[in-house]
Amino acid sequence: MDDQTRIELEAAAFRRLRRHLMEDRADVQNIDLMNLAGFCRNCLSRWYMEAAQERGIEMSQDAARETFYGMPYAEWKARFQAEASPEQQADFEVAFRENVTDKE
Repeated sequence: MDDQTRIELEAAAFRRLRRHLMEDRADVQNIDLMNLAGFCRNCLSRWYMEAAQERGIEMSQDAARETFYGMPYAEWKARFQAEASPEQQADFEVAFRENVTDKE
C-alpha cells in the first residue's frame, strides 16, 4: 500500500470514529471513555490541535474542540453531558493521571 492510500484510509477511519462518538453514541459519556479506554473526545480534539500545531497551523483548544464536536464545547456539554458520580470522578482522577498527565 502506498503512503497516500494509507493516509486516506487512516483519515477515513478517524472520521468514522468521530461520527460514531458524536452521532451514533453521543450517550456515551467522556468520563466513561476516559475511565475505560484512557482517552475521550477531548483527547481526540487535543490530538487534532497538536497535529495542526506540528504543521505550523495555529489552533486553540476551543477551536479544536469546536471542530471535533461540531459545536462549541459548552453547547455539547449542556446537550449531552450528564453529572458524573463520585465513583466516576474517582476513577477519572486515576485514568487522567495515568493517561494524560504522565504523557504531557
